[in-house]
Formats: sequence, C-alpha cells, structure tokens
Amino acid sequence: MSVLVVDASVAAKWFIEEEHADAALLVLDERNDLHAPDFFFLEMDNVFCRWIRRGDIPVADGQDLRQALRRCPVHAHPFSSLLDLAFSIANETRRSLYDCLYLALADALDGRMVTADRRLYDALTGGPLAGRVVWVGDVRTDEGGEDEE
Repeated sequence: MSVLVVDASVAAKWFIEEEHADAALLVLDERNDLHAPDFFFLEMDNVFCRWIRRGDIPVADGQDLRQALRRCPVHAHPFSSLLDLAFSIANETRRSLYDCLYLALADALDGRMVTADRRLYDALTGGPLAGRVVWVGDVRTDEGGEDEE
C-alpha cells in the first residue's frame, strides 16, 4: 500500500471536472493510504466557498460536497506537531508554510505528497525533497503495478 499525503489541489479535482481530474480520482484507489494535515478540510471548505461565490455551484451543492469530502478515506493529522519541520522545509525550499505542512507529514509518514500544483511540484523536483513529492498524473504509473500479481 502506498502512503500518500494528498493536498487540496488534488482533492478539489475529485469534485469538479477540470484538467487532471481523472488522474486525481485514481488517487482514491484503495491501494493508496491517504493522509492530510487536519487543516486540509478548512482549505477544501474555502475551495467550495470560492466555487459558490463564482457561481460554479449552488450553496446546497457546496454543503453536499463538504459531506462527500468527509466520507473520503483521508486520515487527518494535527498540523501543530508538524510545524517545526514544516518551518524548516519552508525556509529551505522557499515554499509556503501551508504547502510545507503537507511535505512534513509525508516525511513523518515516510510517504509522498501528491499534488496537482505544477509550480509547487516543479519547484521541489530538483531539490532534496524530490522523493517526497509526486505529480498527480504519475501516481498510477508509479504505484499501479506494485500490488498486482
């Protein structure tokens, strides 16, 4: 089983048709053990509010999406225990502390962070944390054959 820390850029694609949505849905494969810092749910609520404000979805659909997200198999972890490592990573990589909390969790779980944020992914792939991040479209090819016989 693959331990993946999923960020909001991937989870948003579970609920709206946009580029890389099909790849994001593959992350939900039962062979993946999904995790996120607990503020992930706050971040996703903000995404749903943004969609409502833009007129992409009605308020009632936003409420339904919130409930659907909470049924997804994502294990939440308190972000406070990750702050020191995330702070160091943020200063080393020059990325936001929010993004680095996902990376810190991936490190703590000896897993990888899956993202659909191209700028973040590109910024990390050449550095010391390249092994902790995976592009959403690569999850299936990286993980797909490991458990099959």
